[in-house]
Amino acid sequence: MKGKLYGVGVGPGDPKMMTYLAVETIQNSAVIAVPADGKEHAVSYKIASGIVENIDAKECLNLVTPMTKDPVVLASGYRAAAEAIAKELEQGKDVAYLTLGDPTIYSTYIYIHRLVQEMGYETEIINGIPSFCASSSRMNDSLVDRSEQLHVIPSSYDIESALKLPGTKVLMKAASKMPLVKAAIREQNLRAQMVENCGMETEKLYRSVDEIPDDAGYYSLIVIRENSEK
Repeated sequence: MKGKLYGVGVGPGDPKMMTYLAVETIQNSAVIAVPADGKEHAVSYKIASGIVENIDAKECLNLVTPMTKDPVVLASGYRAAAEAIAKELEQGKDVAYLTLGDPTIYSTYIYIHRLVQEMGYETEIINGIPSFCASSSRMNDSLVDRSEQLHVIPSSYDIESALKLPGTKVLMKAASKMPLVKAAIREQNLRAQMVENCGMETEKLYRSVDEIPDDAGYYSLIVIRENSEK
C-alpha cells in the first residue's frame, strides 16, 4: 500500500496555535518534509518540535526550493521535491510536509502537492491558522466588519493599485520592499499596523506606519485600513 502526502499547516509561530489534527498527523507520519536545507533551518519544523513529541526521531526530507520568480527554475525545483516525496510514498510511508501558516495561502507546498497528485498519489491538506488571522488577534481587533471586503496581497509584486481596493488590505511578507510600501501607504493616506514574527519569541507590534522600521524581518505582515480622518 502506498503512502499518503499531507500538507500540514503549523500556524504562524506559537506551537500552541497548532491544531490537534496537525499534531496528530505529524505524529502518525513516518516521514517529515521541510522546505529547507536541514530541519534546523526550517521555521516550520522549529514550531512543530515545540509540541509534537519525538519528532526528532522521524526521518526528515530536506526539500530546498529556489527563491526566484523564474518559472523554469521553480518548476524544476518543485518537480525534484515531488519526486523525492514520491520515493517515500512508494515505500508505503506517509509524509507530512510542514509549512508555516496555512498550506493554501501563498505556500510553496501547494505546487508540490499538485505534482504529487498528478503522479497518482493520495494527498490531503491539514489547515493551519493563517498569519493574518493571528496578527489581527494580536492587534486586538477584527480584520473586517459587516460588509467590508478583505484583500490579501503579496507585497513582492506591485501594490499601488491593490491599496486602492475597498475594505481591509493585508500585505504579506512586506519586508523586501518596506520603504516603498510605507511610501505608498502614506501617499494614499491610509492607516497601517504591522506584526513582525507573529507568535514567535521575537514578535513585535507596530501601531502606525511611522513606527514600522525600514529593515523589518522577513515575516512581517501589514494590515491596512481607510484612515478615519480622511
